[in-house]
Amino acid sequence: MQITKAKKEELEQERKKLIARRPELAAAIATARDFGDLSENQEYTDAKQDQSIVENRISEIEELLRTSAIIKEGSKSKVELGATVVVSSRNKKSTFLIVDEVESDPLSGKISPESPLGKALLHHKSGDEVEFSAPKGKVKYKILEIK
Repeated sequence: MQITKAKKEELEQERKKLIARRPELAAAIATARDFGDLSENQEYTDAKQDQSIVENRISEIEELLRTSAIIKEGSKSKVELGATVVVSSRNKKSTFLIVDEVESDPLSGKISPESPLGKALLHHKSGDEVEFSAPKGKVKYKILEIK
């Protein structure tokens, strides 16, 4: 898997914040344990569940960081993973960053090469026109620039 440098930094920050929550979660468990019978202690159950969620997310982030490579800056001559692509359709400009699926967020302009638009753009050059099927029908884009 490949991620952008910004995504790596975002994951590292999230990991730090989650690790910083460990003492708070341990204290909540200790406090809840003092309430008595653990089999009927909802506060204890909730605190343990919160701890489990945080620990699972830390493990998930560490695995992503361990197994992911940073997307290298490619040539600006064709659309590939890590490229920022400026396109136009019906006189409206849009900018998309081509990222791995794990980082994809179409609402913020980050699209996966596995998405219909990502597939259409991949390996094309500035000046090329691409067409793909969207829920509302066929859409054409002209590639204006690759950054």
